[in-house]
Amino acid sequence: MKKNKKDIVKAINRNVRSSPRKVNVLLKNIRGKKVDIAIRDLSFARQRIAFDIKKTVQSAVANAENNYQYDIDNLYVDEAYTGKSIVMKRIRPRAKGRASPIKKPFTNVTIILSEKINKKKELHGTKS
Repeated sequence: MKKNKKDIVKAINRNVRSSPRKVNVLLKNIRGKKVDIAIRDLSFARQRIAFDIKKTVQSAVANAENNYQYDIDNLYVDEAYTGKSIVMKRIRPRAKGRASPIKKPFTNVTIILSEKINKKKELHGTKS
């Protein structure tokens, strides 16, 4: 289903302090779900990063409501993906004067919402 550039409702959270692999586990759980169910699932997730993802979903819902006048009840998470951002590099001292790297990755979280309109089909004729 092809969408216009104007109809895409998205929210991007840049430089979230977690690795993309850890964030992607949570994003897999909310893809394709209705927005209120996705927010509920993120509220009860045990991971620390779930709070930031929940804020991003709520921001996308606010964008849909204020900028596009979408009905919140019909919104669902169309796409949810993550990408690499900066990596802070630190040094861990080791034995014999050596050092080993510590990598502290950041990630960008993108949430794209769509509106699903449930049209009921009218039945023609009678059922007996």
